[in-house]
Amino acid sequence: MSDEIFDIKAPSTTTTGAPAVSDRNSLSIGADGPVVLHDVHFLEQMAHFNREKVIERQPHAKGSGAFGVFETTEDVSRYTKAALFQPGAKTEMLARFSTVAGEQGSPDTWRDVRGFSLKFYTSEGNYDLVGNNTPVFFVRDPMKFPHFIRSQKRLPDSGLRDNHMQWDFWTLNPESAHQVTYLMGVRGLPKTWRNMNGYGSHTYMWVNAQGERFWVKYHFHTRQGMQFFSNAEASEKAGSDADYHRRDLFEAIARGDFPVWEMSVQVMPYDEAKTYRFNPFDLTKTWSHKDYPLIRVGTMTLNRNPENFFAQIEQAAFSPGNTVPGIGLSPDKMLLGRAFAYNDAQRNRIGANFHQIPVNQAKVPVNTYMMDGPMTYHHTGAAPVYVPNSGGRPWSDQEGPVDNGWEADGAMVRSAYTLHPQDDDFGQPGTLVREVLGDAERAALVETVAGSLLGGVREPVLGRALAYWKSIDPETGARIEDKVRTGSAPKPAEGQGQA
Repeated sequence: MSDEIFDIKAPSTTTTGAPAVSDRNSLSIGADGPVVLHDVHFLEQMAHFNREKVIERQPHAKGSGAFGVFETTEDVSRYTKAALFQPGAKTEMLARFSTVAGEQGSPDTWRDVRGFSLKFYTSEGNYDLVGNNTPVFFVRDPMKFPHFIRSQKRLPDSGLRDNHMQWDFWTLNPESAHQVTYLMGVRGLPKTWRNMNGYGSHTYMWVNAQGERFWVKYHFHTRQGMQFFSNAEASEKAGSDADYHRRDLFEAIARGDFPVWEMSVQVMPYDEAKTYRFNPFDLTKTWSHKDYPLIRVGTMTLNRNPENFFAQIEQAAFSPGNTVPGIGLSPDKMLLGRAFAYNDAQRNRIGANFHQIPVNQAKVPVNTYMMDGPMTYHHTGAAPVYVPNSGGRPWSDQEGPVDNGWEADGAMVRSAYTLHPQDDDFGQPGTLVREVLGDAERAALVETVAGSLLGGVREPVLGRALAYWKSIDPETGARIEDKVRTGSAPKPAEGQGQA
């Protein structure tokens, strides 16, 4: 199909380019007679209609996004040789924002974590940074991830979402406390995507031109200022405009009000990871900004809406395993699990050659020995399809240590991370409640949590949930318990208080 503008004077065509006979009337025996089987145009239209949706993403199904540019305004070359982060580099990019738990038809403004996925079309290949609007996550081991997502979905008998199921999972996995505290606070209800921060969340590796390695965390701070909905405002928007966030972003860009985020990184010298007071690879933990201050890198500006939502947003495929020279992964178990799971999800959702779809294509030449499969478009002609070969087609043959790797030793075990001096599940969320949230935010947190617990949470899960919050902060936990025991907190509307 041509990308050129349609000739408005020409008729429509079939997919083979022949003129379509009629897009209004099927072929029948007389005006009132039966439709005939050899109306090929009708059959082709209907058969395609039955298949025009791909399966929705398991998490992050509801979302949208836009294209833009990332500009590196600072010199961070001492930390990474990645081309997109060299001074003055400008890189085309795509951003997709989403909710985690809701299906495609769910309201944008339900209480939930928001996905913050970025694809950079760099001069060295595509680099994907797949994060959220919070710097942490609910679990630290990928084995728990499908169980967590199922706990946020629907009951197998009634098909309804269920607070009891969510709190059952959270309270049996206390590592969730840090993310749940963020979720039940103001960040669970961003006013718009333009008014929320984004985070890479995981720890990544940067490597400079001299081969020196550093651990980094990504931060994207909105220039529009962080703004949030109250529970009541979010419920009203869910009922009056379920696509509010999608509409806001599209209309802002259409009128030239381009949203901007400033990207910074925290940088940890490689060897300090071994002795840092928190495990730096635990996705449920943050690094103190006092220990590792933010280092500014550049700006991300979204300035172009998609021309076709399905082709450019629904079929966009992201994976944290898509890296470029100068950037690597880390021993973060969740990151390593996602590096496989995300691309595999796209193979199931879109097809084996999802990377050949224009929105996912690199802007540089590709020479891969992956071949054939459904919907192959780009190919290598008659060139050799095996390695090594004598036909002149190049292949890679690096041996020895890799520049973005790390050392590991020990027996194979199934275990949590080795504890660092201040590692525990409730310390950082307690600090968040006591030292980061203000009085009004703490009061709103109490109302939200108590309302969620009153939304059908039963014993023994209710007792565990109250103990969970007392472990985060005794005073806040006591206030939540008082609200729950007296029934004085408003019960949440559908989606409020849920992840």
